[in-house]
This record gives sequence, C-alpha cells and structure tokens, in this order.
Amino acid sequence: MKRIFYCLIIAAIMVACADNDDFSTASGLRLTLPADTVELDTVFSRTASSTYTFWVHNENSSGIRLTNVKLAKGNQTGFRVNVDGSYLDNSNGSQVSDLEIRSKDSLLVFVELTASETRQTEPQLVEDNLVFTMESGAQQKINLRAWAWDALRWDNLTVTEDTVIEAASPIIVTGTIMVAEGVTLTLRNTALYFHDQAGIDVAGTLQTEHCLMRGDRLDRMFSNLPYDRVSGQWGGVHFLETSVGNVLTDTEIRNATESVIVDSAAIDVERPRLVMERCIVHNAEGAGVETVNAYIVLRDCQLTNTLGDCLAVYGGMAEVTGCTIAQFYPFSADRGVALLIANCWNGHAQPLLRMECRNSILTGYKDDVITGMIDADTTTVFNYMFEKSLIRTPRVEGSDSVWYTQIIWESPNDSIEGKKQFKTIDEVNLYYDFHLDSLSTAKGLGCYR
Repeated sequence: MKRIFYCLIIAAIMVACADNDDFSTASGLRLTLPADTVELDTVFSRTASSTYTFWVHNENSSGIRLTNVKLAKGNQTGFRVNVDGSYLDNSNGSQVSDLEIRSKDSLLVFVELTASETRQTEPQLVEDNLVFTMESGAQQKINLRAWAWDALRWDNLTVTEDTVIEAASPIIVTGTIMVAEGVTLTLRNTALYFHDQAGIDVAGTLQTEHCLMRGDRLDRMFSNLPYDRVSGQWGGVHFLETSVGNVLTDTEIRNATESVIVDSAAIDVERPRLVMERCIVHNAEGAGVETVNAYIVLRDCQLTNTLGDCLAVYGGMAEVTGCTIAQFYPFSADRGVALLIANCWNGHAQPLLRMECRNSILTGYKDDVITGMIDADTTTVFNYMFEKSLIRTPRVEGSDSVWYTQIIWESPNDSIEGKKQFKTIDEVNLYYDFHLDSLSTAKGLGCYR
C-alpha cells in the first residue's frame, strides 16, 4: 500500500508540472509589470547607483515564453539589467533571449546605472525602455528613468595657500580636506558631498557662505527614507588647536558623525575662533557643535537632532542669540541634551568664563534639555545666563533664578509640548521642519521667529 501511495503522489506532482509547462502563444496574454515607469534616484555621473529590484509576474493560467528582453537603446545610457539571473549582455545587443515564465510564476529584475557625464550644471534626465517581447509578438515595456548630475571630485585635498572656491557643480569629497595652518579656505555657493569617513580638518581658517555639507548618498535606505535623513554618513568639520577666525554663514551641515568640533586652545576674549550665522547643524550621530575652551558666537542658527548634545560648551565663552536648539534625535533614546554647559572637561577644570543665551528656543523630548557639569573645585568659574528664551526644563527657583530673565518655561509635564512648537516633527518619515507652528508659544524667538 505504501508503494501505491508514493506512486499516487509522484503522479500528482507530474500532473502539476505538466500543467505548469502549458505555454500559450495567444496574442492577448500580458505580463503584470510593477509600473509603467521605474524611477531611480538622482545619481552622480560616473558613479554606480544602488541596485534596484522589481518583479515581473505571469498571472495567466498558461505559461509565457519571452523571445527576448532588451534595453531599447542598447548600451548607450549606462543602465545595466539582470533578468532572472541573466545579464543583458552588451555584446549581444543588451538583451537576453528565450526566457520562460510559468503560470503564476515571476521573474526578478535588477537594475543599476552608471551615467556618463552630461556636461551640464543641473541634473539631466537619463532614460531607456526595458522591452519584453513575447512569443506571440506582443511587446510590453517599462520606462527606466534617473537623473544624472555631474560632480567635481576631491580626494585628500590639502589647501596650502589662500583659496576661494565657488563651484556650480557639486563636489564629491573622499578622504580629508586639510586646511593648513595660516591658510584660509573660502567656500561660496558650493555644495560638498562627503563620502564615508571624509571630512574637513582646519588648522588654518575656514570661511563659508551659502554652502551645503552632507553625505554623498543620494539614494534611499527605504522607499520612504532617503539616506540624506540618516546620520553618521561622514566625519564632519574639525577645527584644530591652531585654527582661528572661522566664519560660517548660511551654511547647512547635516548627517555627519561629529558635525562641528572646536579643539581647546589659548582663548582670545576679543576674537571668536568660530562665528556661525544663519547656519543649520542637523542629524548628527555624535555632537552637533562641541567646543572646548573656545570663544564661539552663534546667531540665528538651528542645532537639531543629534545623538550627542546639540550644543556642548566645555569652558571658554559662548554667545548664543536667536537660535533654535531642539533635541528630537530619532535613532536612540540615549540621546544627549539640547545644551550642555560645563566648567570641566576630561576630568580637568575648564573655566566657563561666559555663556549667554538670548532670544532662543531650547526644547526636545526630555523633561530637562539643559545639563550643567560643574568641576569638583568650586572655585572654577562657571558663568552663564539665559534671557528672553523658551526653555524646556523645570522652573528654576531660589538663588540660581537670577541667571534667568524673561523665560518662557515649557512644561516638562507635557510630553508633546516641545513638538507642538514646530511645523513638522514627522517621526515616521524622519522629516523635520523647525519653523514655528502658527500656535507656537515661542513666537519672536529662535532662528525662524
């Protein structure tokens, strides 16, 4: 009886296979395609894109044979396609022949692009059609589209003389831009896209006007999440001990590891080492702006969403005016605070000569978004003051209240009050707009007042 049972099973399998091997040449049969158009992200010219995948299904009751699958423009556009494990070989006319899709089965398609230079300053459309030709002669196609963007490339650049750069095309940075001591690098109207671990080390002076600094990934981690919203993609900007006279204006620094670090040096109380005006520092995997025994000035800046502290001042002097400092970092609950002030660093006294915060917003997820670190030696200077600002912290009373003037105390008992201040805090798609909401209680404060 067992042998009969096994035979029946084998017979059933053979019948099923026979049914699946029933192929039709009927002209009305069609494949189920994912869409008429498959859009890849913008890519830099001469740089390979990420791999995009999609399925092509046969929902018919009969199998379909494909005479060929080909790229209509051959190898002229830079698209590379693999269909169900078969590469569309350029030597064979960028096509693959004699494929079969059984009933209710499918093919997996992989698409990549390395676009040629466009010799244009703006992204240019690159497109081709992936054409499926069936045994019946019927054809279906998917339009493949992307935007190619020409870029300059810097690799381990050392700036040894005063240099002004104003680039119409984006600049891809691999390695480190090193600004030598005594030298000034000026960047105007320039976008720098940093590769993994790349960054800027400044021993001399950096001045920027209308600049963007971000990672070089233009694609998406998920369909709803561009890599541009993911932190930790590049090394950030590091001002070394010898660096002086740095001025960053209308500059955005985002998705770095440590966005802006200012090393300790002999302090000059008359001349700031770093001035930032109308700058955005957003989405860092470490610190936003961190300074050690430095004199810094921040005016009308946005410092937001960092795994470390948005602003950390270890000694020295800091003037913060009209800034929005908001700590809504989404990738870890163990995030830092909006503002840390300290008169010690690394176990050593670091006098906080003066920290003044005016007309600003300091908020975030925590009940208290400000942390003070005080040296064990109580004689170490620790001078600070807050004036006409909104602060998410328990109301300060007693002798310390003299350091707080005209403060709007944002209630830490309201878990969402901080988010209500701003137009958009989208924790699903990680999109943030820190302009003030129409009902915000912080009108007239911060960098978007």
